[in-house]
Amino acid sequence: MTVNPLDLPAKHTVLLSFAGHLEGAPDDVYAALAKRLASGDERGDHFLADPAERFIVVQGDWWYRGEYRVLPEGDASRIEYEIVNVAQIAHWAGALAGGSVVRAAPGAFQRLLTDVEATLDRD
Repeated sequence: MTVNPLDLPAKHTVLLSFAGHLEGAPDDVYAALAKRLASGDERGDHFLADPAERFIVVQGDWWYRGEYRVLPEGDASRIEYEIVNVAQIAHWAGALAGGSVVRAAPGAFQRLLTDVEATLDRD
């Protein structure tokens, strides 16, 4: 059996979820988000994307997984983001190790939305 790297491992815990809205078609928003995230992030060692589903996974460290989805919402787009603890060994320690990431996440997500919106405005 082949494991799809976009699938969550059996042991996982969602630590935090966010959603934001941007003006723009979902495919355009997804493309801008993917470009921004693929260029590198302080948390992500691995970038995986499924354009057909408008789904992106950024995975790094031993516990961190960020999942992004772009969904249609009227004439705009909704970006959903979840921080997931995927530590398979010492799962309990993932939340502790990720404390600073979780605390910084609201501001980081807002900056990401601002960056993606600026990219959309330039096109």
